[in-house]
Amino acid sequence: MGDPFRVRITVRGYELDTQGHLNQAVYLQYSEHARWECLRAAGISQDRLIGSGVGPVALEVTVRYLRELRGGDEVDVTCEFRWGEGKTFQIVQHLTRSDGTDVATVTGVGGLLDLSARRLVPDPRERFRELASDPEPLNL
Repeated sequence: MGDPFRVRITVRGYELDTQGHLNQAVYLQYSEHARWECLRAAGISQDRLIGSGVGPVALEVTVRYLRELRGGDEVDVTCEFRWGEGKTFQIVQHLTRSDGTDVATVTGVGGLLDLSARRLVPDPRERFRELASDPEPLNL
């Protein structure tokens, strides 16, 4: 397994709260953006997912805030899929300032929803493998 997928984001002024640091909800948005970019890097677009009758779902998300981000800061957001057995998988994401300072950790449990049956698919790892043109970003 190589380095985790990562995307760099610059903190925008309108994302700040009254204390002048990144609003707590935006950490989740940055993490979501990195997850979609990771899927896109693997060759899986939203249209491709929907066209195949499935969509990713978040079942649990935990954010651990370590340091603040302020307007203009650049932050790298990683995305590492961790596969096990069964219907769910884990995604671990680290947010790190461009100077290397750890800012937050986002961990989540996800699944792949069958859009017709409205149930989790039994083997999301295999389904993602079938959909990906480049499985490496997904650790497949």
